[in-house]
Amino acid sequence: MTHRTVTDAVLAATGDRARPLLTYYGPDQRVGLSGTTLENWAAKIANYLRDEAGLVPGDSVLVDLPEHWQTAAVLLGVWWAGLRVELPGDDATQARVVFADRSGIERQPDADELVVVPLDPFGGRVPDLPPFATDFGDTVRPHGDHFSPAGAGPQALGERSVAQVLSAAREAADRDHLAPGARVLSCRPWRTADEMVANLLGPLTAGAALIWVDPAADQDLSGIAATENADRTLD
Repeated sequence: MTHRTVTDAVLAATGDRARPLLTYYGPDQRVGLSGTTLENWAAKIANYLRDEAGLVPGDSVLVDLPEHWQTAAVLLGVWWAGLRVELPGDDATQARVVFADRSGIERQPDADELVVVPLDPFGGRVPDLPPFATDFGDTVRPHGDHFSPAGAGPQALGERSVAQVLSAAREAADRDHLAPGARVLSCRPWRTADEMVANLLGPLTAGAALIWVDPAADQDLSGIAATENADRTLD
C-alpha cells in the first residue's frame, strides 16, 4: 500500500485506536495516549500549520524538541500536513514554523513563527513568553480534531521522502521483530533523523504500541514492563 504521508501510514497500522498507542514516562510524568487521542493532537497541529500558519505540502517545519509525547504529536501533525521535518543542525533551514521548548527560545530568534511547547503532562501554558513566541496550547488547541490531508511534498524528514522514511522504518521494525499489537518498552533515543525513523516510527508503523521511558527519569524498567504488560523491551 502506498501512503500519502508518514502519519497516514501510522494511522493505517494502528488497530483499535481506543487502546494505548504511545505511553511516555519522564521525570515525575506518566502520560498514556490512545490512538484516537494522539490522532486528535496531530490533527490540531496539522490544521494549525495549514489553516493558520498557511503552510502547504512541501514547506518545512523545524522541530527543536526532546523525546516527549508532545514531540510525537508535533511530528505526526507536521507529516500529516505533508510538510518536511527539519531538525537542529540541518543546513540552510527553510523552516517557516519552529516548535521548540523553553530552552530553545534563544536558539530561534529569527523564526517566522516560534511555537513554544511546555513538555508537561497536560499540555499546559508556557508563562512569560517573549513577544515573538506563541504558546503551544493557545496556538493549536482551538483547531479541529479531524484533518483531511492534501498530499505530501518531496521530502518528509531532511532529504528523505515519505517512501524512504517508511521503508527504513519497516526495516527497523523487522530487525526488532515487531508485530502488530505488540507492546514495546524502549529507552532508545529518537532525536536524530535515523533514531526517529528506527525508534519512534519503527514501532508505530509496525502497528505496535510504544512505551517510551526517558533514561533521565531513572525508572525501574522491569517494573514498568510488568505494569504496562510489555511484550518486548528494546534497550
